[in-house]
Amino acid sequence: MALVKSLGRFLGLMNYTKLSSSYNTKLSSSYYKSLLSDHLQNQRVDEARAVFDGIPCPGVNLYTIMTMGYVKNRRLDDALKLFDEIPVRDRDTVSWNSMMKGCLDCGELSKAKKIFDEMPERNVVSWTTMIHGFMRFGEVEMAERLFHKMPTRDIATWNSMIHGYFSNGRVGSAIDLFEVMPHRNVISWTSMIGGLDQNGKSDEALLFFNRMTGSGFKPTSTTLVCALTASANIFALHLGLKIHGQIVKLGYCFDEFSYASLITFYANCKQVEHACKVFKEKMHKNVAVWTALVTGYALNCEPEKALEVFRDMIASGVLPNQSSFTSALNACCGLEALDRGKEIHSVAIKLGMGNDSFVGNTLIVMYSKCGSINHGISVFTRTNEKNIVSWNSVIMGCAQHGYGMLALTLFSQMMRAGIEPDEITFTGLLSACRHSGMLQKRRGFSKFFSQDKTFEVNQEHYACMVDLLGRCGKLEEAEELVRNMPFEANSMVWLALLGACRLHSNLDVAERAAKSVFELDPHCSAAYVLLSNIYASANRWSDVSRVRETMKRNGIVKQPGSSWVTLKGLRHEFRSGDRSHPLSEKIYQKLDWLGVKLKEFGYVPDQQFALHDVEAEQKEEMLSSHSERLAIVFALVSTAEGSTITVMKNLRVCGDCHSAIKLIAKIVGREIVLRDSSRFHHFRNGICSCGDYW
Repeated sequence: MALVKSLGRFLGLMNYTKLSSSYNTKLSSSYYKSLLSDHLQNQRVDEARAVFDGIPCPGVNLYTIMTMGYVKNRRLDDALKLFDEIPVRDRDTVSWNSMMKGCLDCGELSKAKKIFDEMPERNVVSWTTMIHGFMRFGEVEMAERLFHKMPTRDIATWNSMIHGYFSNGRVGSAIDLFEVMPHRNVISWTSMIGGLDQNGKSDEALLFFNRMTGSGFKPTSTTLVCALTASANIFALHLGLKIHGQIVKLGYCFDEFSYASLITFYANCKQVEHACKVFKEKMHKNVAVWTALVTGYALNCEPEKALEVFRDMIASGVLPNQSSFTSALNACCGLEALDRGKEIHSVAIKLGMGNDSFVGNTLIVMYSKCGSINHGISVFTRTNEKNIVSWNSVIMGCAQHGYGMLALTLFSQMMRAGIEPDEITFTGLLSACRHSGMLQKRRGFSKFFSQDKTFEVNQEHYACMVDLLGRCGKLEEAEELVRNMPFEANSMVWLALLGACRLHSNLDVAERAAKSVFELDPHCSAAYVLLSNIYASANRWSDVSRVRETMKRNGIVKQPGSSWVTLKGLRHEFRSGDRSHPLSEKIYQKLDWLGVKLKEFGYVPDQQFALHDVEAEQKEEMLSSHSERLAIVFALVSTAEGSTITVMKNLRVCGDCHSAIKLIAKIVGREIVLRDSSRFHHFRNGICSCGDYW
């Protein structure tokens, strides 16, 4: 009996020792898992590896944690090397799947496929992950092959295929697959609604939303946001209002993502006051909600309010993101407010986004549109990762400012960098040639891009080519190009030809071009004005009267010419002969002084640009008080000596003003930047950047 009791105590002690050892092992594993995760979450990868190397017998779960840590820090080679160190008998499906997904996350499709092929056992997650990978990299046929080869499929696999089809623009395939799905869940429906909307089929997306609700599925907040976005894209206010009601009814109204989408919806539907009301329903700390309101005001032509919201966002402690900066900078473009754009640029630099490609691209556009292309080029140079948008933005900017050769040099650098050009690149290059008179370069680019089958030459490209030929005096060749286009020319192309006729006073071609414009657009005021001006330059005043009478009879109103200067956030606008400005007396005194100085420098008014049948003295007076000259003189009396003057004009600067402003820049010793409807002119020391070609 004593022997039995002793044996019992011994066996109990052995069992306790095993349990204790098992408990300690679990405790140790949990401790190491927590320690590894802490290091990896804080990007202390090497410290995590040091901890891992100190673990006596790491289990497969710890190996997986460490390999995924390498992946998240873009150290795929280290991850693969560690994965190879896992004993083959210990690798489970989770570790194989994680490594395969890691390869895909790092952009290595072939390595992911190799792991998939080597897996001893695959589950449905393995197949779905690989299918998703093929779709992500555009290998649709490979994904389809794998999908049909799968032994069993779950609903996630079907959803992944649908999402992949939409991501690759295969809308019809996505719809066909959805219709034959054996089972659907709310993710299936949401994928259809969002995918259709993102592929420009917002109407169909809303039909699917109605089918879903009619089938008894309860939409998630993501579903409602997708439907709301579709409503915004087709300006379906009544549908969006119903969805807003569902968001409230289902309790999603406190979701920040839903708030941001509601603001965007109302702003798109031109209901910015409702967008503001939604925003004010609660205090927000989510940057997406603030950004939605900034964007909403900018879209509704209220840039001042957009910038006000941007300032309030920062004052509230909400740090702007890339989209916030883009919307605020676009508002600066709307105001042509260079100073404010520079302030926002400074904020971006302080937050470490000064060299970000997304923000940088918008900065390039902002500086270009606000008259400071050199700042735009500087931003481009410092941008870390230049994409096609970066290159197109700087090429277009250089073209608009007359830096034609620099635009072509940048294009050469872009090609060497392996960036494929697109239709916007072609537009930029044609504009560069057009604004710099580089006819032979244009011919070379036209030949180069005509061989590129990735995009089609469009109406805008032809308008640029016609304008360039016309400016170079080759009006007959330009007209022939229009008539031989592979599709019917629109009014923009014919207007380009008509504008060139104005430059060279060619009445025959002008009348034919004007006739073609009127056939396409009988109420095109620009064509009437151009034709009238061509007649006026030729002193054919009876024809001028006839054109003006036709305009009056048809209710066509000429766009009034105006020029403006933005100072300290305020826009000062002038029209020809304007005397309504508070500083008019000072302006005209300075204008008279400049008139005397101009004559001393040999300036003689070119009266062909005074488009009225009046005496020579009156013509001279009219020319001297053109809107751009008034705006320049206002800036001269309102800004510091030596500072750059930037003036915007809604119509093309006339030849006489162009000649006068060159001399004014020399007289006052300042750079004058003038943007007209065609391009930017930089006047310095009696010379214009356009080389008198515009």
